[in-house]
Amino acid sequence: MIPTVSIIVNCYNQGHYLARSVNSVLTQTFTDLECIIVDDGSTDNTRQVAEELMAGDGRVRYYYKENGGLPAARNFGVAAARGDWIQCLDADDWIDPDKIKFQLEMVKSLENVTNIVLYCDYERVFFDENDAVTDRQQNAIGAMTSPELIRRLLWPDFLANTPHPALQQCMLMHRSVLEKSRFPEEMKALGDRYFALDILGKGAKFIYAPIIGAFYTKHKSNRTNSWQYMKNYYLLFYEKVHREQPDLRHQCDIGLEYLMNEAIRDREAENFHRLLAITETPVNLAIWDKNLKIKGAAFLKLAYKIRNLIPSFILYEKYRGPRSKKILSLLGIPW
Repeated sequence: MIPTVSIIVNCYNQGHYLARSVNSVLTQTFTDLECIIVDDGSTDNTRQVAEELMAGDGRVRYYYKENGGLPAARNFGVAAARGDWIQCLDADDWIDPDKIKFQLEMVKSLENVTNIVLYCDYERVFFDENDAVTDRQQNAIGAMTSPELIRRLLWPDFLANTPHPALQQCMLMHRSVLEKSRFPEEMKALGDRYFALDILGKGAKFIYAPIIGAFYTKHKSNRTNSWQYMKNYYLLFYEKVHREQPDLRHQCDIGLEYLMNEAIRDREAENFHRLLAITETPVNLAIWDKNLKIKGAAFLKLAYKIRNLIPSFILYEKYRGPRSKKILSLLGIPW
C-alpha cells in the first residue's frame, strides 16, 4: 500500500543519533507512513543502524548516495517518497509522537489541500560534547501571514527577536508543494530559509498547528556555530534573493547593512565588493561609535578605502585593548 505520509530522515555521519530520530517517526500516533533514510555518503555506522531499523519495521526504507550536502539529500528523498504528505527530518533531531496526527487534523475539513504547508512550534535542545543536555528552549512561532513569514525569513536570526518560522523539522508539506520547488543544492546552510521563500512566492499556504512538534538539536560540533561559515551562506542567500526574487530585495536591507558593516570593519575586501553589488544606499555605517549615513556606491567605496588607512583600534571598540586605549587617551580621543 502507498502510505499517506513520507518522512525523510537525512543522515551524514550521525549514526549514533539515527535510531532516536527514526524511532520518533515509527512511534507516531498516525501510523500510515513510511520512513525514508537517506545516507548522504556516511563513513560511520549509519548503514548498520539503518539495516537494524529496517529489520524491526517494514515501514523503513534505506538509500545510500554519494555525499552532496543536506539539500541534495532532501531532494533525493523527495524523489523516493510515495506519500501525499512529506516531511524532512535531520538525523540528530526528533518529532513529538502526535505531530503528524495533530497537523493532519488541521486540514481534515479542507476540500483542497494543494499547496498546503503545515508548520508548528519547536523546542531547541542543546547538547555538550558528551551528548548531555545542557539547556532546552521552547520556540513558539504562532500564526503568521505570508508577508510576515517572508519578512522574518529575510532577517538574519541573530538580528530577530522571534524564532526561525520555517524549519523543515516543523513542516509537513503536501506533495504538490515539492513538485514546484526543490531545495537549493548550492545552499549547504540556510537552504530551509530560501526554500521557504521560494514556495511562499509560488503560492504555498502556511497553516499553523499549535503544538511543540519538533525537537531541534544544537551541538558544539555544529558547523553553523561558526560565524565565518554562516556569513558566507548569508551572503549567498542574499545574492540568490537579489538574483531570483528582486521584488523582495528591499526587505533585505537590515541584514545587508549588518554584513556591510562587518565587511568594512574587518577589511573583508571580497565580501565588501559582493555586498556592494546588491546593497542599496543609504547605508548606516557604525564607525567611531557613531552611525554615519552613506549614500551612493561611490561614497561606500570611498568609506572602505579611508577605513583601510586608519588603524582599527581608532575606529572600533572591538579592537581596543589596554595599550590602544592608553594611546587614545594620550591623543585626547575618547574611547
